[in-house]
Amino acid sequence: MAETHSGNSASTEHEAHEQHIVSPMVYAMILLVLLVGTALTVGASYIDMGPWNPVVAIGIACTKATFVVLYFMHIKYSSKLMKLTVGAGVFTFLILVGMSMSDYISRAWGLW
Repeated sequence: MAETHSGNSASTEHEAHEQHIVSPMVYAMILLVLLVGTALTVGASYIDMGPWNPVVAIGIACTKATFVVLYFMHIKYSSKLMKLTVGAGVFTFLILVGMSMSDYISRAWGLW
């Protein structure tokens, strides 16, 4: 015979997938941070910092991307498994960029 489940299974399932409610004020603050980051990027493009221009631009872009991932993708309020998954993706990306840069730096440009 098939067993019937009581109404408790629905409430346990709901508790396991409970969503975190983010206030509109948090979204407004993140919007402000992203707008300031964009203004900083534009402002930094007019300043000659030599070889540091791309470093500053990428730093600002990574900061903005971190805010987008944490708040708009709700990773800040997700499980540890989801945070580990995002971390593994970032780690893989850094490995690929590092390998590409080591290949780029090790070439003898102009000597062939």
